Amino acid sequence: MPDDHVILDEQLAGAVAKIGSADVVVGIPSFRNAATIGYVAATAAKGLREHFPGARVAIVNADGGSPDGTPDRVVENASGVPVAVGRYVGPSGKGSAFRAIFTAVGMLGARACAVVDSDLRSITPQWIGRLVTPITRGDVDYVTPLYARHKHDGTITNSVAYPLTRALYGLRVRQPIGGEFGLGADLARAYLEQPVWDTDVARFGIDIFMTTTAIARGARVAQAFLGAKVHDPKDPAADLGPMFTQVVGTLFRLAAENEAMWSQVHGSKAVPLIGDVIPVEPEAVPADPARLREKYAAGKREQETTWREILSAPVPDTCDAEAWARIVFDHLGAALRRPARSELLARSLLPLYQLRTASFIEEVRDMSTAQSETVVEEGARVMEEERRRFTGRRSEDRARSASTA
Repeated sequence: MPDDHVILDEQLAGAVAKIGSADVVVGIPSFRNAATIGYVAATAAKGLREHFPGARVAIVNADGGSPDGTPDRVVENASGVPVAVGRYVGPSGKGSAFRAIFTAVGMLGARACAVVDSDLRSITPQWIGRLVTPITRGDVDYVTPLYARHKHDGTITNSVAYPLTRALYGLRVRQPIGGEFGLGADLARAYLEQPVWDTDVARFGIDIFMTTTAIARGARVAQAFLGAKVHDPKDPAADLGPMFTQVVGTLFRLAAENEAMWSQVHGSKAVPLIGDVIPVEPEAVPADPARLREKYAAGKREQETTWREILSAPVPDTCDAEAWARIVFDHLGAALRRPARSELLARSLLPLYQLRTASFIEEVRDMSTAQSETVVEEGARVMEEERRRFTGRRSEDRARSASTA
C-alpha cells in the first residue's frame, strides 16, 4: 500500500491518527460543498449513533481544497462522533478523495465503511444503517444504492452503466455509479492495491471501478433501497462530457481486463435487496432533447471518421434500444482490440449517447418515472441480447484465426 502521507495531507493524516481506531467509518468526499455538507455530516453522525451504538465510529472528510470552508461545516455538524477532516493528495477528483478515505479505513483498522456524496439533500440516518449493517453482519461484501430517480436523472447510468454492467457481468446492479456505497475492509485494501489512481478512476471513474472490481473479484453484492435521491442534479443536455468519457472509458478498460471472467457469464440475475422498495415520484429534472440533438450533430462532425471505422450499421435519426445496443458493442469491440484507446472510444460514443438520450426523453415524455423504468429495463434486456450476439461473433473470429494460424 502507498505511504499514507502521500495520499492524506498532514492535517488529515494527523486527525486520523488522533482518532486511533474505529469499527465503522463514513467517508465524505468534497469540493466546494459548504452549502450542503453540514446536513450530510449531521445525518451521517446521527446514523452512526443510532445504528452502531456500541461500536467505535468515525467520519472522514477528504476534501479537494475547498476555499468556502467545506471541512469546517463537517466539524461543526457531526456532533457526537470523532471527525477527521483535511485534504487528499493526488489528481483532483472524487476518486482521489476515495483513495484517501480507504487509506484512513486501513489506518483506523475499520471493518466496514460507507461513502456518501457531499451534495445530498435527501440522506437519512437509515441510509447509513442499510449501507453498512449488511457488511458488519458478514452477509455481503459490497452494497450499492437503489434510488428512486427522476426519469431524466442518471442518464449515463440508464443508458450505459447499468445495462452494460448487467450484460457483461450478469448482475442486475441498478445503480453501479450511484454515489453511495458500503464496503468491507478487504475491498478497501483491494482497491488501494490497484494501479489506477493516476488515471480517470481518480475523477469520475471511481464508482464504476469500485462496482466492477467488486463483481470481478467475486464479492457478494447487495442493493440497499434509499428512497429518492435529492441532490444537485445534472441536466442531461448540460456538459456531461467529462463524466461520460471517464465512466465509459473505465468501463471499457475494465472489460478488457476482465474478459476471461465475463466471457463465461450467461444471462443475468437479480441481487439481494435491503429494505422494501416504496413508490416515490422524485424531484423533476429538466431535459431538452433538442439541445441534445444539437450536441449530437456537432459531435458527429468530429467523430464521423471513427464511426466509419467501427460502426457496423449507419446511425439512425432516432436511436432506439436495438440501435443503441449495437453501437455500444461496436465501441466495446474496438476497445477490446485496443484497450489503450478506451477513452478515445468513449469520446466517440459521447455524441451517440446524446442522441440516445434525446430519443429516450422523447419516448418517455408522457410517462411517469415508474412507467419509464420499464423502458430502461427493456433497454437492458436488449443489451443482453446484443452481448450474446457479440460473444458469438468473437468466438467465431477466434476459431477462424486459430484455423488459419
